[in-house]
Amino acid sequence: MKIAVLLSGGVDSSVALRLLKEEGHDITAFYLKIWLQDEFSYLGDCPWEEDLNFARAVCEQADVPLEVIPLQNEYWDYVVSYTISEISEGRTPNPDIFCNSLIKFGQFFNKVGDSFDKVASGHYAIVENRDDKYFLRRSPDPIKDQTYFLAYLKQLQLSNVLFPIGKYNKSEIRSIAQKFDLPNKDRKDSQGICFLGKIKFSDFIKHHLGDKPGEIIDIETGKVIGMHNGYYYYTIGQRSGLKLGGGPWFVVEKDVTNNKVLISKNYELVDKDKDHFKVTKFNWFNNKPSSENVLVKIRHGERIIKGKLLFEDDNFGTVYLESADRGIAPGQFAVFYEEDYCLGGAVIL
Repeated sequence: MKIAVLLSGGVDSSVALRLLKEEGHDITAFYLKIWLQDEFSYLGDCPWEEDLNFARAVCEQADVPLEVIPLQNEYWDYVVSYTISEISEGRTPNPDIFCNSLIKFGQFFNKVGDSFDKVASGHYAIVENRDDKYFLRRSPDPIKDQTYFLAYLKQLQLSNVLFPIGKYNKSEIRSIAQKFDLPNKDRKDSQGICFLGKIKFSDFIKHHLGDKPGEIIDIETGKVIGMHNGYYYYTIGQRSGLKLGGGPWFVVEKDVTNNKVLISKNYELVDKDKDHFKVTKFNWFNNKPSSENVLVKIRHGERIIKGKLLFEDDNFGTVYLESADRGIAPGQFAVFYEEDYCLGGAVIL
């Protein structure tokens, strides 16, 4: 097949490229320039240049052509503006989910799709085709599995993607990288929000939302303990960075309307465990769950919780968890599974 490989400069996508090359496919690598370092140039060198150098080295070793595709404008329109809007409203965004559905397997495929049979990436997930329907299956590596971040793909997108490393564990991918003697074989995995690179999240927020001074209040006494520069700089449960004496203090709540941050020394008041929550804006790869009994992820990671999904209508539902969890915030995504198969996801209200 003629395959477009999304190459980030990291180990996972590089191994994906080499595996496809070894299978004899016609490969072209693409580096997507989506980070916003250009507008943060005052912070120093752009880390995307390091990634691109590794990508070039991998392609030179494999004798594969590499193209750089600038998608900053599309990324701003579809992902960054959403992130800023959610933060300003006090919600918790997940830009990586939209990066996959709208950019990597959306806008990018729209640009090059006519010239290629498939688009491949280094995601830990497995696509299966049964009776001309495509299904998304979890990777055998429960920690690295990335089906959570792929839950908003459409059926057409699933039919066009390849995940060559999905059947492997991370340790196996590291071993394969050593076997191929990849230039980035010892490179550490990247962390953080996809479009920021090494830019601090607080710098990103300040650049776009500025400072908005307000009061920090002890939720139990109602007394003003200090001042802050904007509620959007804080997350529920945060302890470090408050710069207050007599602590430790924890962020308990954010009053978005009045720009107040409510704190307490009592951690039991922080983000209490929840066993149910509302969801909306469903995306299903095929059909709704066949039963109200589902498995649920509320964040990327190995934890998956038994629960029930009860629909109010096609647009709204309530998730009931068998075991309560902490850190469930409006704007996050709930992703649903039946056994090893990811069914799709919804936005938490």
